[in-house]
Amino acid sequence: MKICVHLWTKLLLGSLPLAAGSVSAQKSTLLRPASVFDGQEQHAGWAVLVTGDKITAAGPAAEINLPSDARTIDLPGQTLMPGLIEGHAHLLLHPYNETAWNEQVTDESNAFRVARATAHARATLEAGFTTVRDLGTEGAGYADVGLKQAIDAGVIPGPRLLVATRAIVATGSYGPKYSTDIDVPQGAQEASGVEEAMRVTREQIGKGADLVKVYADYRWGKDEPARPTFSQEELNAIVQTARSAGRPTIAHATTPEGMLRAINAGVETIEHGDDGTPEIFRLMKQKGVTLCPTVAAGDATLRYRGWKKGTDPDPPRLQQKRVSMKAAREAGVAFAMGGDAGVFAHGENALEMELLVDEYGFSPLDVLRQATSGNAGLFHLADRGSVRAGLLADLVAVAGDPTRHPAVLREVRLVMKGGVLLRQP
Repeated sequence: MKICVHLWTKLLLGSLPLAAGSVSAQKSTLLRPASVFDGQEQHAGWAVLVTGDKITAAGPAAEINLPSDARTIDLPGQTLMPGLIEGHAHLLLHPYNETAWNEQVTDESNAFRVARATAHARATLEAGFTTVRDLGTEGAGYADVGLKQAIDAGVIPGPRLLVATRAIVATGSYGPKYSTDIDVPQGAQEASGVEEAMRVTREQIGKGADLVKVYADYRWGKDEPARPTFSQEELNAIVQTARSAGRPTIAHATTPEGMLRAINAGVETIEHGDDGTPEIFRLMKQKGVTLCPTVAAGDATLRYRGWKKGTDPDPPRLQQKRVSMKAAREAGVAFAMGGDAGVFAHGENALEMELLVDEYGFSPLDVLRQATSGNAGLFHLADRGSVRAGLLADLVAVAGDPTRHPAVLREVRLVMKGGVLLRQP
């Protein structure tokens, strides 16, 4: 039955014919592109041998011993690289210019949102992103756990998921918010006090969270600026509780004080960091805390509000983001690649990398490393993110050379996940 499920997945993605697909996980496959980006550097003339779900050899094509039963797939003019790793996404959201966030949380049923999420998962995988950190269901409970299980079982196509489930917010600080007389479902799980913060953290872990996400700051009321939410003691309790269960904690934080409290509590990544200061970023560098800047989400949100990119002056929010990103780079902070897909369309994940290169001074090689070996290391994924023997055969081929510009990543020609070809020229 398991083989049939995998074959159905391939047919859904329009890849291999049935007869060839039935043995793809059994025999060896040699992939011969124009070059291989191994997660750190580009190598012309390399080939990669895959057997089962693992890479068994990678190096100069002439030096690879080819098994007698191996098939060869030539990829002329293409670059083969590790499957890309998305650091910040919400598969249960869709772009806010389609439906506002409030209405997604209150008006769309969980069944409808999960149905959408299956399409989002497929689009993400087809775009070459074979692993995704999904950082909160935004009101859809533990639906991400079931989505992950369905993907892992081969029921639906999608990337490997690291899920945060409901995420944790301070009571009263999140949304949606309507009349004070009306209580509506919230986009995350509320907690107040050290004991409740610990209980909620344990509950989410027990329900299947791979990591814990906490909102260290947020808006308390409509049109208010973001302010810190949890106390230092509450944040400490969340991080320590998660750590004792072997889970990392990551923090939504945009204000200097919210970032400071999260950093001192011991979170591994700060998401967004819009108003970070040089002092805050130096502390992040000192304590080994990573920044996931999500510049694509901010760009998309401004466009939804009427900003005409390339025509109108940059809004103050965008100007501030440029200042904070410059400060973070000067402090030597480590960056995770993650765009907050869901705010914008799933499958357009490479937009984050394009903006980092075009508008924030990163090189194409910088962002390629971030999205492969960099994210793998930061997220404790020792079995992926590079092209070398023994790692998972999560591989992507694109037309052209992505070390020149990440826009090439939109030209996906081949996707392999765990040695199974899901998309092929």
